[in-house]
Amino acid sequence: MDQRTVTEQAVTERVEAERVGIDELLERVREDLDRIGPREAAEAASDGALLVDIRYAALRERDGLIPGALVVERNELEWRLDPQGSHRAREATSHDLRVVVICNEGYASSLAAMSLRQLGLHRATDLVGGFQAWKAEGLPVAAAGDGVEAGNTA
Repeated sequence: MDQRTVTEQAVTERVEAERVGIDELLERVREDLDRIGPREAAEAASDGALLVDIRYAALRERDGLIPGALVVERNELEWRLDPQGSHRAREATSHDLRVVVICNEGYASSLAAMSLRQLGLHRATDLVGGFQAWKAEGLPVAAAGDGVEAGNTA
């Protein structure tokens, strides 16, 4: 066997040994997050935390917006929240910023919060139950397009 074949085989074996399903990955990610509920998220926002809504436009239009939340679609999140990034949102001021990521039901937000932690945003977390839990708790929701500002759209 040549060196390239040996290297490719070693990489393949390592990847196969590390392979996990999404449920296990989500469980592992959540072990390292201090996830918070809707009321805690509202309190955190009052104390200066940045709520970040990563839901796609159709869900925001259908269900509404959290007033004051920064809207950043998931595919742009790391670029917009990296304090060192050239495409960062103005709110991405520091690696010490407390960020609460919000998706629709609290699944994608866990993975997104871990990604932010890997960028050095060590206080990033997510909302248990996502936007739907926020809404069910009776916390403020503004209809999309009703003139209420949901925060900046990054």
